[in-house]
Amino acid sequence: MEIMSIGAKIERIFNIRRVRGTFFRGESGTTLLETLVALAILGIISVAFLSGLTTTSRAAVISDRRATAESLAQSQLETVKQAVYVYEATQYTPIQVPDDVSYTGFSAAIVAEAIESPDDGVQKITVTITRSGEDIYVLQGYKVDR
Repeated sequence: MEIMSIGAKIERIFNIRRVRGTFFRGESGTTLLETLVALAILGIISVAFLSGLTTTSRAAVISDRRATAESLAQSQLETVKQAVYVYEATQYTPIQVPDDVSYTGFSAAIVAEAIESPDDGVQKITVTITRSGEDIYVLQGYKVDR
């Protein structure tokens, strides 16, 4: 079995004859075109990767804000449920938002709405958590006079 170089195999398959100094010189290395194509492919991959990283980072920030808002809303609602029932109330005073850095910019509003008129001892409570003027999370529950 005869061992042939790749160039020789290609010449044999396509019946190409070597013209001295113009084809298959046996030189190694890359051409400018190959380098530019490789750089373009690398650039496209890099842009796609960085775009994915940016999207993931944004999703993590949004998820963190939502989890913080949900926690605040739960604590606000539980505090209202434990407070004394106020007949015909339209709102309750929210508890103070912690001073921790995680809670910077968050605020709460609590609206009460009697289920029956006149108030029969059941209120629908809506807690809205905002951050920098934007509603982040809304939680609803019921308060009962027991």
